[in-house]
Formats: sequence, structure tokens, C-alpha cells
Amino acid sequence: MSSPSSLLSLSSLYVLLVLISCFSGGCSSSSSTPTKIGKGYRLIAIEETPDGGFLGHLQVKQKSQIYGPDIPLLQLYVKHETQDRLRVYITDAEKQRWEVPYNLLPREQPPSSKQTIGRSRKNPITVSELSGSELIFCYTADPFSFAVKRKSNGQTLFNSSSGGSASFGEMVFKDQYLEISTQLPKDASLYGLGENTQPHGIKLYPNDPYTLYTTDVSAINLNTDLYGSHPVYMDLRNVGGEPFAHAVLLLNSNGMDAFYTGTSLTYKVIGGVFDFYFFAGPTPLGVVDQYTSFIGRPAPMPYWSLGFHQCRWGYHNLSVVEDVVENYKKAKIPLDVIWNDDDHMDGHKDFTLNPNNYPRPKLLAFLEKIHNIGMKYIVIIDPGIAVNSSYGVYQRGIANDVFIKYEGEPYLAQVWPGAVNFPDFLNPKTVAWWGDEIRRFHELVPVDGLWIDMNEASNFCSGKCEIPKGKQCPSGTGPGWICCLDCKNITKTRWDDPPYKINASGLQVPIGFKTIATSAVHYNGVLEYDAHSLYGFSQSIATHKALQGLEGKRPFILSRSTYVGSGKYAAHWTGDNKGTWEDLKYSISTMLNFGLFGVPMVGSDICGFYPAPTEELCNRWIEVGAFYPFSRDHANFYSPRQELYQWDTVAKSARNALGMRYKLLPYLYTMTYEAHISGAPIARPLFFSFPTFEECYGLSTQFLLGNSLMVSPVLEQGKTEVKALFPPGSWYSMFDMTQTIVSKGQYFTLDAPLNVVNVHLYQNTILPMQQGGMISKEARMTPFSLVVTFPAGATKGQAKGTIYLDNDELPEMKLGNGYSTYVELYATMNQGSVKVWSEVQEGKFALEKGWKIEKITVLGLGGSVDTSALEINGSPVAPGTSNVELSSLEQKHLQGIEEDKKTTLKVEVAGLDLPVGKNFAVSWKMGV
Repeated sequence: MSSPSSLLSLSSLYVLLVLISCFSGGCSSSSSTPTKIGKGYRLIAIEETPDGGFLGHLQVKQKSQIYGPDIPLLQLYVKHETQDRLRVYITDAEKQRWEVPYNLLPREQPPSSKQTIGRSRKNPITVSELSGSELIFCYTADPFSFAVKRKSNGQTLFNSSSGGSASFGEMVFKDQYLEISTQLPKDASLYGLGENTQPHGIKLYPNDPYTLYTTDVSAINLNTDLYGSHPVYMDLRNVGGEPFAHAVLLLNSNGMDAFYTGTSLTYKVIGGVFDFYFFAGPTPLGVVDQYTSFIGRPAPMPYWSLGFHQCRWGYHNLSVVEDVVENYKKAKIPLDVIWNDDDHMDGHKDFTLNPNNYPRPKLLAFLEKIHNIGMKYIVIIDPGIAVNSSYGVYQRGIANDVFIKYEGEPYLAQVWPGAVNFPDFLNPKTVAWWGDEIRRFHELVPVDGLWIDMNEASNFCSGKCEIPKGKQCPSGTGPGWICCLDCKNITKTRWDDPPYKINASGLQVPIGFKTIATSAVHYNGVLEYDAHSLYGFSQSIATHKALQGLEGKRPFILSRSTYVGSGKYAAHWTGDNKGTWEDLKYSISTMLNFGLFGVPMVGSDICGFYPAPTEELCNRWIEVGAFYPFSRDHANFYSPRQELYQWDTVAKSARNALGMRYKLLPYLYTMTYEAHISGAPIARPLFFSFPTFEECYGLSTQFLLGNSLMVSPVLEQGKTEVKALFPPGSWYSMFDMTQTIVSKGQYFTLDAPLNVVNVHLYQNTILPMQQGGMISKEARMTPFSLVVTFPAGATKGQAKGTIYLDNDELPEMKLGNGYSTYVELYATMNQGSVKVWSEVQEGKFALEKGWKIEKITVLGLGGSVDTSALEINGSPVAPGTSNVELSSLEQKHLQGIEEDKKTTLKVEVAGLDLPVGKNFAVSWKMGV
């Protein structure tokens, strides 16, 4: 469920607010025309610290009053924290400033700002370069600027010197306004800086606005700060044919604007510190590995979470939910998880059940029935706790003093239940209370995961509010998102009305608009002004802790609001989208961005959240959505029903696309393991696997799952073919493995009638599959098959793959606990001899489960249809003496490549009975 902005685009109220802001002189402050604010700082001392870092002092050169007084003396701390990570940290040398709490995002502590330097002069530094193993930090003393270079080739990755540039000035550091810039080469491709809906695709687009401030503005609003704040970007450059990627994180939770011109990037931040982290790469995968090793590895996901999910706001009673489950079964469309938006609640109150529409005995009977077949159930909880003296959750919250305060009282806001208070998840007492409420609720309803929504935090009112006397609020008629509290604006503090106006909601609305007042106070006196964008992140951490503590199972949490590090605790969906072709297209870019942000378990509402999608659009959407890492159909209360069985054609597309997804579950699950140990995104842009192929740097209409499975969907109305870019090499159709494309790095036009989606597997891959099923629990126990791909017609080749299997209820996703198995798969082909084999680590778990490999399919082989000398584990298999069959079939090549006249074969070894948990080897010879 979502708030008003999801139901209409930005309201006329916003427009009115922005006009007021412009007339009061607020607009110019955020325009991209550079105003040079100061003369910067000079470095007055620098020396080495005992921990191998460097500490310096910076003194302001000339004071200016724009956006408030400058901080006169700054402390600079620089450290090569690992081989490929450099930190550059700048703060007030006299006073402690707000920064992201170290208990939320654990990291090394810099020296305290009180630390004086220069007295002993033991280790004064005279050089202007501080070198690590991969990165070099260089600085200029007056005016102070710094650059970060790549050691291997001297390339400048970041350079804050304005050097007379017309597009930006020197560094500025005031209490409520920080500014710093970097020069960029024209050919750098930048990605990240989100969350927002980027109409131009995944690559950052010069002069588009990039504002970071968590906001409940629906995803249909383009170029607008949305639910998450991720102040990190990846920079990919092709230097003489060689690709180099690096990333830059500005770890700061305050609101900020980032201005990207194509040749420079300027940050304008309204508080906190400069805390930069540089990640050396040089591959895109290496960058995400280094980034997630710092911010936290993505959370392990239960196997069932990779199944298909169905949700709707508007399942008015339990019988509707039961019907939905039954209808999926009748339509033979796979379904693993059924969700409730707030329909199950009593008066929209968290942790309650509506006694009439969702009576507990009936709900428990339904859950027992679906749990017995392996299905799961998830419900929503919003952070706002209804102010209601007869509501136990609220009573216990007041007794434990868990709410955010304004002028000493719990801050009053309005969301779906009416008047609410917001829990303060920075307070340890709140975390304990929240865990206890989740435990109580779980005893009431044994849910399998939690969906935390509206946690930007969203508020239907603005300012300081009171419960109105003598009228019901909300009235119970009309939409629930109209503010009915008595409220007045708060502009009396510099926190509510800061000197610099970020481009909030894309229209410079006041930063406390439709959220918690920014002068409200958290635990230990922390201001909402500083901690605002951390709200959803802190709630994810508390929810994760609570769920893990319940039964010791692996938690599943879906969060709308995210921050740097959220992926360690939660999955994400991209919020309120529209049932339009444009939104279908945007969903790919948004998903790919979250892979970069370390939140690989991500997807968009399939068929759109509102209004009604057309039948054709829903067909095409499930063909994309079946390959989102997180695959869920979700619709709005006010939209017609759009479950996949509502149209026969959509049901057919769903059976086809989800049928393939369920066969690919072992691959997807192995990808979640790879994500957990290395940060590798599940869904990724093509440049991750083909970084030298510049044509794919901006490609946002196709994507990869893992290294080598490419999805090329139809994204336009009325089309029955799709023009898809194929990086150089051999590609094999997953739906018809006799179909081959050999590309030199070009576009091909593929047939794509209504129920068909094009999915291709790249050469040199071994893909583990199973037989699929209606539910992941069943699909998981079916026999395995391996698909091996070689370059078409090559005389030599090798391929690799992996399988990770575990008890997916265990909190940890790791080897060595007796409940997991990891299999490395290898294949070679050399002058007609083909061999496929495995090397198993920790085979016990897979052997106990009885998993078997029943078939091996090898694609792209040259030679004649005759095959011979089949051996399994070193023993010859004579034809007709066992169930094992060796067969071959000629492959078809897509027309368009003249010189590609080679015959290639698909060879299949069927009837195998190879335990997954044991090393095996299968080999044969191709006929000449």
C-alpha cells in the first residue's frame, strides 16, 4: 500500500509550494548555474598517524556568508584502508559533527576531531602524494584540493581542484552547506546516485537532477528523489580498448543535490561531513565486491523467496486470498508466496487482525494448509503506530518511551490509521520493543516474512499537528491520505528552513514536507534533519534482528526505503509504478541500479501498481518480471484485478516465462550465494560481462542474470519482434536450444510473438537447471540437468559453472556447517573429445537430499552427428546396455552471418543417475 503521491502525480500543492519558494529566492540556490561561494581552504599541517593514515588541518582562506558562516578550521584524515579502498574524511577540527552512526554501518573510526597535530612534528609530511597499492592520494596545499589516481596507469579518478573551471568552485564547508566537485573526462560513463526513475536509462545523463533524500514520491515521477538514498556512483572508462571501473561513495545521510554536467560532478550537501570512499575496481564486479565488503554483503535469501509472489491492496477478506491461491493452481501458474497489504489489519493498525474479514481461526487454518505444501505468507507493516489508548502496541510504546519527539512530546503525524507516532529505531529501547511486538504478532499469525513500507518516513501531514477536537480523523469516507489533523507549518528553526534548498521532490518543497519535521529529535538528541534518510535502514536492521531472533530462521524482509548498507538486511521493490510501457522500460534501469547499490534482491510491481494495465502490457511485463530477482505482481486498491490468470493470454505468457524461471531456480539460488559472498548483482547490466564492448555501456533494455544469461524483452506496444544487441560470441536460445546466434557484436531482430520472451545463454557456461514445478519446494527436489555451451563450431573450448545448495532456513549462507554443498562444474572440448566433470565441496548435504543429475546437454559442438566412446566415471558405456542415451541434433543459426556456414550440434546425454554430491566425469568423442 502506498500514499497519495502514488495515486496522483506530484500534486498542485507542490507546485504552489515551489512558487512560494521561488518568490522567496529559493530557486536560484539549486539551479545548476554555478555560483562560486568561497575561496576554499589552505592546508596548514599534515603528518602520519600511528595507524598508517595521514592527518592534516585546513584553514578557511576567506570567509563568506552565503548559506551561513564557514567553519574556520577543518580536520583532514586520509587512509588507504585496504589494497583497493581509500578513505578521505574531512570534518570540523573543533566540534564533533553528525555522521552516519558507526553502530548502524560498522567501519573504522577516524581520529577524534579534538586530536591536535603539529606539536611534536614527529612525522611531518613534505610530499604531496600518499601512495597505496592500487590508489594514490595527491593534494595541493593552497587552495586545498585533492586528487585520487590509479597507480597502474596514472589515470585520475577524482580531482577536486577547480583549476579555473567555469563549472565549479573551491571546496566549501559550512554548518548547513558543504560543496565539493570533481572534474571528469568526457568519455566516463557514470552509474548510480539514486534512487530515482531515470528516463534516459542506467547511465547518468548530463544536467538531469540527482537529489538524494528519502521521500515518499511515487516512482512515476521522473528525475526525482525517491524512497532510497545511495550517494555512490560507478565510473566506467574505456582507455585504449581496456576497460577500467571504480566507484566513489560519499558516506553522508543529509539531503544533497548532485550536479552532473558530463565533465564535472558537484555535491551540495546540507550537513554532516565529507566522508569519501574510493574503490579501485578495476572491473565492474570488482567494484561491487569492494563496495559490499565495506557496506555489508547482501543478505542470504530463503529459496522460496525466488519463487513467484502475488499481492494486492484490496484483498478485502480471507476468502478472496484463498480464491487467488486456488485460481493460480487451476491456471497452472507457479506461486510460492501470497501477500496481504493492510487489508488483514484491524483499522490499519500494525500487528493486528481484522476479526470480521480475517478471523484468526480461519486464517490459521489457511496458513496451515499452504504451509503444508511449502507456500509462504507475508504481510505489511508501516512504521506509524496509531495513537490509541486501547491499542496494546501503542500503550507499550509509550511505556517504553520509544517514539521520536518534538518539543518533548512524541511527534504527531498521520498515516493510514489516522494519528500516529513514529518509533525511533536509533534508540536501543525501541529496537527491543519492536522485536517484542514482532514476536507477539508472530504468535498471533505465523507469517514467513515482513514487508516494511512507508518508511521514508511518509506522513500525510506536514508541520506540527494536533488531533482535532470534535471531528473524526480520518472520517472513514473518501481517500485515507487527506490530512485531517490540525497542523501548522514549522519554519522557526534553521533545520526546518535551511539556507540551501535541495531539489526535494523535484520541486524544492520544504524538506519536512509530508514527512517527520526536521527539527524533531531522536535518541541522544540526534536531529531528524541529519538522520532522515536512515529511517528505513534503521527499521530494516531492527526488523531483521527481530525475525532472526524468533525461530533462528533466515529472515525475509522487503523494505521500500533504503540507504547504503540496506542490502545486508532486506530486499527492495521499486515502489509505486504505473501500468504503462514507459514504466515497464524504467523497471529495468531501476533494478540494475540496485544491484550496484548492494541490494541484489530487487524487482518492480509486475503489470504496474496502478492504474489498469492493458492485457498486452501485462503479457510483456510478466515476460520481464519473471526474470527480476524479486518477482511479484502487486496492484492498487483502486485498480481492477490483475492477477496473471485474469486473462488467458497473460496466463499463457506466465506459464512460459515463470516455467523457465522455476527451471532456473538452482542457478538463481547459486547467484544469491555469489551475491552474499562477493556482492555480485543477480541482475546486471551487460557491461559487467562485456566491459570492453562499449556499445553496451548505456544499454538499458536488456539485462543479464549472472554472467551469461541474457534477457531481451519486448518493451513496446504492438511489437512481435525485438531488436537485441548481442555482444561478440555464441548465444543459445533457452526456449529452443537448437537456435544459435553467432555475433560479432551487433543487433539482431528476433521473433517475439505475444507469449514469447527471448532468453539466451552465452558460450563457455555450464548452467544448472531442474524440471520446474508449481512451487519452489517441489521444483527443488526434481532431477538436475546441465546445459554446457561452447563457442559454435570451435575445435577447442572450455566451460564452467557452479551449484550452491543448502538448508535455506538456516540464518547463515555458508559452507562448512554440514548443511550445504558447493559444486564446481567444468567442461572441455578438444579435437572432438568432450568431457564434463564436477568437483564437489561438502558433498554430504546433497547426498542426504538425494539430488541427481539426469541429463547433460552440450551446445555448439562441431563434427558429425555420430558420437562414440561414451564413458561415465572412467567406465565405458556400451550402447543398449543401460538407460543412458547419447543423441545429437543439428542446430539452426539465425540468418545474417554469411561466413558462418559451419554445422554445429546439440548433443544430449540422457538417462544419467549421477549424485550431485559426488564427483563425476562424463566423456565421449564426436564423429569427424
